Amino acid sequence: MARGQRRLAAEFLGTAFLLIAVVGSGIMAERLAGGNMGIALLANAIATGAALVVLITILGPLSGAHFNPAVSLFFALRGEMEWRVAARYALVQIIAAIIGVWLTHLMFAMPVLEVSTHLRDGPPQWLAEAIATLGLLGAIAGGLRFAPASIPMLVGLYITGAYWFTASTSFANPAVTIARALTDSFSGIAPASAPGFIAAQLLAAAAAGPMLKWLFAEPA
Repeated sequence: MARGQRRLAAEFLGTAFLLIAVVGSGIMAERLAGGNMGIALLANAIATGAALVVLITILGPLSGAHFNPAVSLFFALRGEMEWRVAARYALVQIIAAIIGVWLTHLMFAMPVLEVSTHLRDGPPQWLAEAIATLGLLGAIAGGLRFAPASIPMLVGLYITGAYWFTASTSFANPAVTIARALTDSFSGIAPASAPGFIAAQLLAAAAAGPMLKWLFAEPA
């Protein structure tokens, strides 16, 4: 029981701090970049990637450091995680992500309750989210197969890069998407745009499960 509680606590803390990093660095970047959106995105990407390296390193041994329902779904589909545990992870991740956004708003003296007006619509954005999620899961699966100790750095570097090479700036995470709908800051997404992102992320995770298991299978 205690181990299960520690796993959920690690997922809660990691996901909350991930959103604090994403939204907080977005707010700070927007305030300091003087309207230069490229500089703001660069700062947002670096802060998010750096935070991921730290969070995965310190919390990975406790919970696996998923911080992402798509990652939990991926491991459940691979048969490496019980479905009931994956469901608990996903619930905790979503709650923690929302709380992370609220704490960030308090920290920056913003209204706690907001709704984003930043529309991110259309098939190109959905395709970008599918690609971003597939790439993230590929980094995890490949890291587990060939370089387990490097997974924190692999994930952090991948997300930093994917902020720039995907049209959607690589949410790649349903919990993050839901929470970012609740901030009208640089990193927000309008609630009307969120379902398309989440559907693309979950479909990519469902496809990645068997595909990456085959690709990175141990030799016979």
